[in-house]
Amino acid sequence: MSDSAAAHLPFDRELLDHRRRRAVRRGTSGADFLHRRVAEDLAERLSLVQRRFAIGVDLGGFEGHLADAVRAGAQVDRLIRVERDAVFLGAGFEAVVGDEEALPLADDSVDLVVSSLSLHLTNDTPGAFVQIRRALKPDGLFLAAVLGGESLSELRASLLQAEAEISGGASPRVAPFADLRDLGGLLQRTGFALPVIDQDRLVVRYDTMFALLADIRALGLANMLRDRSRRPVSRALFLRAAQIYTERFADPDGRVRATFDIVFLSGWKPHESQQKPLKPGSAKHSLAEALKPGTR
Repeated sequence: MSDSAAAHLPFDRELLDHRRRRAVRRGTSGADFLHRRVAEDLAERLSLVQRRFAIGVDLGGFEGHLADAVRAGAQVDRLIRVERDAVFLGAGFEAVVGDEEALPLADDSVDLVVSSLSLHLTNDTPGAFVQIRRALKPDGLFLAAVLGGESLSELRASLLQAEAEISGGASPRVAPFADLRDLGGLLQRTGFALPVIDQDRLVVRYDTMFALLADIRALGLANMLRDRSRRPVSRALFLRAAQIYTERFADPDGRVRATFDIVFLSGWKPHESQQKPLKPGSAKHSLAEALKPGTR
């Protein structure tokens, strides 16, 4: 990829990999609570699907929590993990090194793709969705969770206000997140049938903003935006941001809130056996007739 093309991409994914490798070496020390929680939720949603899957793929699960949860549910006969770096793969599963944006999967080759907190960090998310649909066999299931909505809105607002006060301007420091409507539309535009989307808001409390930042760094998710400022961040900026955070987003006990909006998406690769919406004008009874007095 040329430097000019890369400049238009929002995320520096090589930096993401570097930071995640460092996080794996150091250990997350409990900061992976969000990955564990979402993995459990996705596995529970999968359990509601009355079907066995011959071949499933855990795409970009990072620490393997989703793969462990799916295996515990015993719905998938063969589960393959796909990660951008072999460091994240560990042991115990079939594994392939590959990118969410360049899937190493043949068309019509798998029955299930699950992904936890990975796809919102892709530069070409529509392209990733299209590749997932192509890799699925007809009537195969795509089930994913991404960060969206107002995730980390408190941190974003505090950093922006602090930087505006100190330097008179601001650079992006927290990744943008898509809203529920946009993600639902993306499922439809990329060709998935029977799309379902919903959101779960998780509010986590911390002693200070710095404890939140420590968790973000432990997961390798510190600022990876290509448009980020390359200038060293002053201590004064973070101190002022922490003060603003406490003033605006603290509970009566002094602890601060951090919002994580988890958007869950599911869709099926089209198949002739799936339910189809009725064609316009095909109803046998009119709404006016149904609303007549005495109609039951």
